Amino acid sequence: MLDTNEMSEKELSKSITVICPTCKTKKELKIPTKIIDQSKQLTTVSIPSGAVCEHSFQSFVDKNFKIRGYQKVDFEFSHMEFYEGGGDANEDISEDKTHSLTSLPLFQEIVNILRSFVDDKEILGSGIFTIEGTVLYSSLPSNTLFSIIKEFEVRSEKKLSSLKKMYLELENNQKICSNYIEIQGMRFAIVLFFSELVKLGMGNLYLNDLTKKIMKLET
Repeated sequence: MLDTNEMSEKELSKSITVICPTCKTKKELKIPTKIIDQSKQLTTVSIPSGAVCEHSFQSFVDKNFKIRGYQKVDFEFSHMEFYEGGGDANEDISEDKTHSLTSLPLFQEIVNILRSFVDDKEILGSGIFTIEGTVLYSSLPSNTLFSIIKEFEVRSEKKLSSLKKMYLELENNQKICSNYIEIQGMRFAIVLFFSELVKLGMGNLYLNDLTKKIMKLET
């Protein structure tokens, strides 16, 4: 897996200044460069309360790391989130229609299910990726996210994406469990990131439950 210690902070992230659309508080946040570079269009960055101010909101970032707009939200984010695609919070935001999962109506439903599994105690983050490692949605901590992207990239290069599941245990005993699924003829990988309290067997049960809930969306 990727050793992020060997990469400079400048290579891993870039600072952007965000402004809360409610109270106008400004703050500089670090955004993973890999996610922005991978995106075919805008990247939605969901910012939880406490990261900038007391409000949760979304910002839409283009491939030049320029913020194209903001959106107030009713949902209370518990983690910083990233996913491909932008909303219509600002007239300058262009909607680049793609044929990826993010363009389908059920994408937001999948995101809501992934969010519902994160509890800050046992399940620390979740995500959905293409089999090549492109981030479609993630609430994973940055270092873990970089490692997972690299792992999927390596598996894709070595033609290992035919594997159904992936289990990884980190040096600190945290675990990563992933399952490949097919949605409307397209193949993706869903990921859950567990604390050191969770055994791999229990992680597998959570992963199976997540998979079943997502697959039911198509029925």
